[in-house]
Parts: sequence; structure tokens; C-alpha cells
Amino acid sequence: MEHGEAAATTGKVIKCKAAISRAPGEPLVIEEIQVDPPKAWEVRIRILCTSLCHSDVTFWKMKAGPGAAFPRVLGHEAVGALESMLKKSRKGHSVTSVLSRLWECRGCKAAKSNICSKFTCGSVSGGMPRDETSRFRDMNGQVLHHCLSVSSFTEYTVVDIAHVVKIGREIPVDKACLLSCGVSTGVGSAWKVAQVEEGSTVAIFGLGAVGLAVAAGARMQGASKIIGVDLNPEKFEIGKKFGLTDFVDPSTCGEKAVSEVIKEMTEGGADYCFECIGLASLMTDAFNSSREGWGKTVIVGVEMHGSPVCLNPYEILRGRSVMGTLFGGLKPKSDVSILAKKYLDKELDLDQFITHQVSFNDINIAFDLLLQGKSLRCLIWMDK
Repeated sequence: MEHGEAAATTGKVIKCKAAISRAPGEPLVIEEIQVDPPKAWEVRIRILCTSLCHSDVTFWKMKAGPGAAFPRVLGHEAVGALESMLKKSRKGHSVTSVLSRLWECRGCKAAKSNICSKFTCGSVSGGMPRDETSRFRDMNGQVLHHCLSVSSFTEYTVVDIAHVVKIGREIPVDKACLLSCGVSTGVGSAWKVAQVEEGSTVAIFGLGAVGLAVAAGARMQGASKIIGVDLNPEKFEIGKKFGLTDFVDPSTCGEKAVSEVIKEMTEGGADYCFECIGLASLMTDAFNSSREGWGKTVIVGVEMHGSPVCLNPYEILRGRSVMGTLFGGLKPKSDVSILAKKYLDKELDLDQFITHQVSFNDINIAFDLLLQGKSLRCLIWMDK
């Protein structure tokens, strides 16, 4: 959209295509919808490229609870152009972020945290974060719910300014898209949260896109041994591209626990363990695989089953620690641009994460590929 076209739509309702999730687990339906103009502290974004994350699948399948809001517009990994501010933004694109950042509260200003004290991370209620209302309606006037404060499975969306990160045009759109959630979460978990040191040992439980991004981050930090733990043996060859040096398939460990195997491989336990699936049992395995004295376990996956994590208090007394993270400890407004520069400087390889690309009309293929375990990130292009 050129500036003149943007000026013609500023402050007006826009009609565009969206992929609507009308019922849990059912294929998305491409429909024409109405997108309201942004209110105060909001921007309307023309989505250029989006991708599918496991979190989208989680909300797509959700049948009960506060996050089960249908019909809704899913999607949260995206890059686009600010439709209502194009004149001021022609030199760059904007990456959406589930994590908010306002620079106003104590949480945003603190160096030790990336959690905003004013906004929750990615609203699951289905509305905009400030007033809980929607900016989407279908052509019959039915309200369509938002998802994680972004909703990128539409040609146009409305996002609070707290969830928008400005980036330059130097980084390609498809690579920028990856930095809006999964890859940033994984890299940041090794870089910002664990602060992996040169020569240290790392164990990663779950080798999806986020787990592989942890491997990439650990390699950037100089880890000497990076062990991947996954039930799919094919993930080892894939993981080598991201920095894996070793691999453990729990199904082949016999009577030994995974933690025993990792302790043997690391002479006592990994310095840093990461759980990237979201299973309480794996979180316990990761903790038990860490080294006594200083082993740190970082919980990256979201436990959606309500299962408790069982840890031996005696082992905690012996110097092990556990911590969680959202968005890999990154502050979106400042750290996403750092990762973009690392890509441009060839320190961070984003290309390997892109395994498939489809047009917006074929968005359901992206779901099929992810559910079948065939893709890391499938890019969804609006104009192809």
C-alpha cells in the first residue's frame, strides 16, 4: 500500500481477508472481515508475512477455559507495515510481539526482568489489552476475538503500541518474522536468561523450533557441548545445523533414566538445561540432569495440562536452581533489533528455521505440516 492509499483508509473501517478459526480444531476459513480503525495507543498494521507457532495450535485446539474464545483470528508471529502511520514508517517494518513493553512501569525499566507490570503477556481474553474489546467483525457483524494481543492471520490487524517493535528494512521480511516469537525466545533463553558461558555444557529437552533456537543461542555463547533430547532421531542431523554436538533418544536409554545418561556425558550433569516442550515430567527430567552445585534449569515450554512439577528439595539445597522465562528474557523494543543485527552480521542463522512457505489461502497446509512434525517454521505470505 502506497502512502496515498494509506491516507485514504486512515480512520476508516477496512475490509480484508482473514483466516477465521470458528471452532476448536476445525480448519480455518478464509473470509472477508471488517477491521476497525485503531483507537488511542493502537496502530493498524498491514501484515506482510506471518508464521505458525505451536502456541497458535494450542489456542486453536482449546475447548474450555479463558483462552477458548471463538470465532477468533489466530496468529502472533508476524511482520508488517503500519497502515495508519506509513508516512512516518516508510524506512522500516514492524515486528509484532506477544510480550508488551511500555517503558513506563517498574518491570519494563528493570534490567533484571522483561515482564511489564501494567500489561499481561499476550492477552488470552480475546480483546485488546486496554479495553478488552475487539477490532474485528465478520460481514454479518459478529465479533471476532483477538489472540495474544496480535492476531496476524489477517491482511490487516490492530495492535497496541506496546506490542509493536520497529525494525529497519535491512533484514528481509521473512527473517524478521521469525524474531517476533519462537526464535527470539529460544536464543534469548540461552543468551539472556541462562547466560550460558564459553566452554559450558547444555542439555535441551525438545527440539522443535524453540529448542533448536536455544541450541543456536548456546552456540553463540560458546558452549562446548550441546545435547539435544528428543524422541525423533532425525532431529539430531537437523540440530547439528543449529549447534547440537550430541543427541539422546529417551526411548533407547533402556533402564537408565535420561538424567543418568546426560550426567555420564557431562561428567556430573549439564551446566544448563532447557525444557522446551511444556511437560511437567520433562521439566523434572531436565532439573535432574543438571549439575550439582550450580546447574541451572530454564523452563521455556508452557505446561498446558495443569500438572505440577515435582522436585526434590534436597537437590535444590545442593545448589541447583530452576527459573522460568517468557520471550527468552528479551525486552522486545531493544533486544529484537540486536538479534536482527546478529543475523545481518552472520552470527545468527535464521534461514535454517524456514522449512516451508505457503500462500495465505493455503494457511491450513501450515497447520498440517506442523501437526505432522514436518516443519520448523512455515511462512505464510499475504501477497503470494
